Amino acid sequence: MNLIMKMLAVPAIVLVLLGCERAAEPPISKTSSDAVAERLEPVGKVCVQGEECKGMEVAVAAGGGGKKTPDDVIAKHCGACHTAGVLGAPKIGDGAAWGERAKKEGGVDGLLAKAISGINSMPPKGTCADCSDEELKGAIQKMSGLK
Repeated sequence: MNLIMKMLAVPAIVLVLLGCERAAEPPISKTSSDAVAERLEPVGKVCVQGEECKGMEVAVAAGGGGKKTPDDVIAKHCGACHTAGVLGAPKIGDGAAWGERAKKEGGVDGLLAKAISGINSMPPKGTCADCSDEELKGAIQKMSGLK
């Protein structure tokens, strides 16, 4: 009997807490149809290059558009796998592993070609779709120690 009471107490507590949360919400000043329409608004917009797309000026400016440093690229895109060597990825700073791959692929330019097209489990450009070839090459050189 005691176990049944405990099992029933948990859902009751959850319902009470949910009721308290609802009571604490401020009243909605908009009409319910306005509130529903606002919740149903799209969260994003797809724009086609070459066509006018209102509101995208802000998004482009927020993106920075400047050149990424090797450290930025590594921190955002490469480090997740290359720090720990996930799925056989050469670790950052492991010159021997990087050198072996570079020898097999034709140097840093060969490694860059593989990074651009993707290799094994690594997706094309290592998830940095907006990185230039120069930015990727800088990240490869920084991780590998190769020039």
